[in-house]
Amino acid sequence: MIKVVQIQYSPESGARSALRLQNALIKNGVQSQIVSLQTGTSNSSNITYLGKKQKLLARIDEKLQAILLRKRNKKYGLFSYPLLGSDISGLDEIRNADIIYIHWALLGFLNFNSIKQIARLNKPVIIFLHDMWSITGGCHYSFECEKYKTGCHNCQVFPRDNENDLSAKEFKKKARLYATFKNFYFVSPSKWLYHCAKESALTRDKPVFHIPNLLDETVYKPFDKMIAKRLLNINKTDIVIAFGAIAVNSPYKGWSYLQTALELLKQDNLYKNITVLVFGAAQNKEITDAIPFNTKFMGYLHDEYSAMLVYNAADVFIAPSLAEAFGCVVMEALCCGTPVVGFNIGGIPDIIKHKENGYLAKYKDAEDLAAGVKYCIEHETKGYLLPQLDTALTVQKHIDLYDHIKKQQPFNQ
Repeated sequence: MIKVVQIQYSPESGARSALRLQNALIKNGVQSQIVSLQTGTSNSSNITYLGKKQKLLARIDEKLQAILLRKRNKKYGLFSYPLLGSDISGLDEIRNADIIYIHWALLGFLNFNSIKQIARLNKPVIIFLHDMWSITGGCHYSFECEKYKTGCHNCQVFPRDNENDLSAKEFKKKARLYATFKNFYFVSPSKWLYHCAKESALTRDKPVFHIPNLLDETVYKPFDKMIAKRLLNINKTDIVIAFGAIAVNSPYKGWSYLQTALELLKQDNLYKNITVLVFGAAQNKEITDAIPFNTKFMGYLHDEYSAMLVYNAADVFIAPSLAEAFGCVVMEALCCGTPVVGFNIGGIPDIIKHKENGYLAKYKDAEDLAAGVKYCIEHETKGYLLPQLDTALTVQKHIDLYDHIKKQQPFNQ
């Protein structure tokens, strides 16, 4: 039996990707363990949480990076330059595994030396791309910048041109790491990110595969919308628009375009009774004042059944992301039968089929975002998961990948 270990910052990070994959693998006869820095809400016995020392190192690393990156231009989002990290290569879970996944493991969990120690075990290491960080000089999304295709330098994240800035230094570190070891494999959840990885100077000559994220379709499924609305104390005749917002100032989430789209819907005056459901954020005056409709805040949803209830209560879900590696919330909403309106960017087109299970709006076009909401309401569009995203098919792609890797690099069983 194949033994897999997955390394992730927290079981809840990356849209629970490691946890969801683990559950699906176990159902298909693959042993799977998760090694996590942060403690999550899952009580699974297959998760190993690291101790106080590793958590302290992570906190120190965050503070050091905050100082190092204090002058960065925040409009370009996250930039990570890992300094400290924990060597977890000696853990039994790592040493006993046939295949090692590295998911999102930054914020002081792993640094380049940590990854090197893992690679030295000479086991296949699958780096799962949850954003662009592994293929750039440090930014998590490059937006219009394409320097990662040739070699990062003079990074837009930093205020002045510098041929040997942090992006150039980090790019060289990654290039040395990837060149030293032949046991790295890269998996992208979207076609867009797959093509980015194949164009990056860091990974274009590396084995890159496209395998979507997955979710538990026994949890995310449709049920009576009227019941869902009643459970959330929403009038059954209200049109419910839902969206997720952890931080309105995120450069990735497109809050300003969503705000404008809602204002346009209000001006249109076609729909008298609209309730907006907001999850991910606590009640926020900035959001409340900006939304011209009755608004209900659901806060951070700690369990998947609460999320499923919100998706089912919604008539339309809006995902105005400006940068998106895949779009797990989009897939969750569609699985619950709710159509999704999002920009035609990143991994979103892999999930939404225009005017069939949702609406793909022109990038950064708030008018088209509003038009998408109207289209879905007027045509009573139903959300559904596209056949190529079926969970069983996705799990089989992982298993097929193991077979492919085994032919290149036999497991020591």
